Amino acid sequence: MSNPLDVSDVPLVGPHELMVPMQHMIDTERGLALLKGVSNADLRQVDAAIWDDLSGDPARRVAVLLRFRALVQVFRARRLAELFLDRGFMLIAPAVHVAARMRLNTQWGFNPLKFERELRDLLAQLDGGAERSPDRLTA
Repeated sequence: MSNPLDVSDVPLVGPHELMVPMQHMIDTERGLALLKGVSNADLRQVDAAIWDDLSGDPARRVAVLLRFRALVQVFRARRLAELFLDRGFMLIAPAVHVAARMRLNTQWGFNPLKFERELRDLLAQLDGGAERSPDRLTA
């Protein structure tokens, strides 16, 4: 009996699961994947890493893979790329957390504005309120 994956609403995954492909990129000295993107060869290696490191339901593995690809894609947005340049590698874990918990439609990917807002809110929590979203400055 198969467990089909609804690509119009990819299931949420744990941040630790989504960190598997990102950690693979870091371990293979391609930690700038969010900034530079990934090649098809990189994606094939990430696919293999997910299948090797994550056990369990194949649909869950596919969800992790789809979310990782969408995470890389959303960082093509100028504002997110600039945020990565400003924050550096310390942005990876919060970005992975947001990508693991945010709604994802594979046709459209993550909404860059919503993703940035969620990421800035998480960064504000982690920084103790030092980083604030531009739309929340007038309170």
